[in-house]
Amino acid sequence: MDAEEIPQLIAQIALADSRVRREDKIERRAQIIMWAGILTDVPYDFALQAVKEHYANSQWPIAPGDIASRWQGTVRDRLNRDNGTFEPNDYPDLDPDDVIGYLQALRGQRHAVAQGYRPPNDVKAITAGAAADEVTARLKTLGSYVPRQVDEVLDAHRPIKAARRAALIAGEPDALSVPCDWCQADVGEACRSRRVDPNGGATSNRRRSTPHPSRVDDAREAQEQQ
Repeated sequence: MDAEEIPQLIAQIALADSRVRREDKIERRAQIIMWAGILTDVPYDFALQAVKEHYANSQWPIAPGDIASRWQGTVRDRLNRDNGTFEPNDYPDLDPDDVIGYLQALRGQRHAVAQGYRPPNDVKAITAGAAADEVTARLKTLGSYVPRQVDEVLDAHRPIKAARRAALIAGEPDALSVPCDWCQADVGEACRSRRVDPNGGATSNRRRSTPHPSRVDDAREAQEQQ
């Protein structure tokens, strides 16, 4: 909340409880500074609603700490209901190998959930349904010795594995489950850029962030045959 909004908030509160507003100009200025410091992260509309709920159940004057506590509880509840899963489809221009960009996007996503701009991504909404067992079985092919939630946090430093997991959850073929006939990458290895030198030889040095299309087709065909 901006400091300029504090006098308006106090004026609204005074309509229900005149005890809150200070009449002395010096005290009023000190009050505004103090409330602004305590409510700096609280949206104005939320604060106003918190005031209404307070006086609907209490005859005691409301303090800025009461509003801040309600806000912190709301943020905590939103983040607890959010599974923290990164949604790559929401960031089509983000390079899967861009770790810094990934972390910035993840922080922005969690901030949007905390502020209420984005609804929490509920675990049940992802795992429910007839396909849940199939997704779990497919994820086991990646191998893991830690809980899935921990694995997803570690994905910030393992973008290739994160991309494989996202493909499996979405029902798409895991391209790295088959070798690549274009760059000769083995199963589980990322594709490499394949260049042809003047003598006709091929080089494959730089790791690609996405598999070769022919490898994706091979993986899809293998998946359909299972």
